[in-house]
Amino acid sequence: MSSETKSSDSGKICITSEGDNLDSKVDPRFGRCQYFIFVDISTMKFEAINNPNMDSMGGAGIQSGQLIAEKQIKAVLTGNVGPNAFQTLQAAGVSVITGISGTIKEAVDKYKTGELKPTGGPSVDSKFGMPPKK
Repeated sequence: MSSETKSSDSGKICITSEGDNLDSKVDPRFGRCQYFIFVDISTMKFEAINNPNMDSMGGAGIQSGQLIAEKQIKAVLTGNVGPNAFQTLQAAGVSVITGISGTIKEAVDKYKTGELKPTGGPSVDSKFGMPPKK
């Protein structure tokens, strides 16, 4: 496959989500999102998994990035991504697209039409999205 291939070709993408279905809102956090939704863009079949790293004290971005890399995903769509997660995803050959909002279905539709472009670097500092200290 050449780099000229349109986004709408087959493959799986991952969207960070606040819920477990295609009508859920995109979660603005990557490493600490509530759910990861894996969507086959040619069939729209999806799988939602709880993010096991949501409440991690540290390393959530890296651990979430490794989880995504193991799923052989082409791209991640999210609101924001920190430097550690970005580096982990880039090393695995996963495109990262930030600034995503709206519903999961809307995000997938925009991806399929080629409206979304990969991000060149992290969009937030490390530790973004960490729960406030009590």
